[in-house]
Amino acid sequence: MRKITVFVLMMTLAVVPTAFAQDIAKQILEESPRHHEWVTIPQGEREVQAFLVYPEEKARTLAVVIIHENRGLTDWVRSVADRIAEAGYIAIAPDLLSGMGPNDGRTSDFADSDAAKEALYQLPPEQITADLNAVTDYVKTLPAATGTVAVAGFCWGGSQTFRFATNRDDLTAAFVFYGTGPDKAEDIAKITAPVYGFYGGDDARVNQTIPISADLMKTAGKTYEPVTYDGAGHAFMRSGEDPEPSEANQNAKDAAWKRWLDLLQIL
Repeated sequence: MRKITVFVLMMTLAVVPTAFAQDIAKQILEESPRHHEWVTIPQGEREVQAFLVYPEEKARTLAVVIIHENRGLTDWVRSVADRIAEAGYIAIAPDLLSGMGPNDGRTSDFADSDAAKEALYQLPPEQITADLNAVTDYVKTLPAATGTVAVAGFCWGGSQTFRFATNRDDLTAAFVFYGTGPDKAEDIAKITAPVYGFYGGDDARVNQTIPISADLMKTAGKTYEPVTYDGAGHAFMRSGEDPEPSEANQNAKDAAWKRWLDLLQIL
């Protein structure tokens, strides 16, 4: 009985940081002074739900499309959008599970994150691209936007960011957070935007693909600037916000945020 109790306690503690991060994210969103809204964007016969955040700025600004992790559009991803808006940019985070949940719902309508993850990996690639194109077309034409759009994504969304850069030639930059890149030269050849990578040092699954991406991008004459943060794990941008993060994850999160915002300033 004691072994079972200890196991249950360990499993409970294992999920506390993620749950805590979501609670903190929700609090950030509730206390944010910025304008938040959900928008519905037509895409063929589909409708894409997206979380839109405006900065408190006089002038028109660049927009950033933020692609969520493999658990769908969570409160943490929405809090990232809010922080990008805090830095002075329009941020839009599409829910790529729009219409795919129970009763044609979105991420928040799934029973749990595992169910959302399972549904996400069933999405047709062409639907993902079409959804992202529709969202990009929408945000670049907002009256408060300059018409310049960057894209960023995390984990699964990082890989989709790299892939979207092969399908969209008017992006000003792509920010790939611990996501893998395309492995075909003909796809890489289509990229026009500079690609900036952010990777955790203790993430061998993803990091083994960095040299491949670097070689392909260099051969194609494209800009690819990966940075790896020693000791950080996968998803350090989120886990670095846990109540008791590892020093490496917290340092990586802080350094990556600074780099990201610095790069946005020069676009």
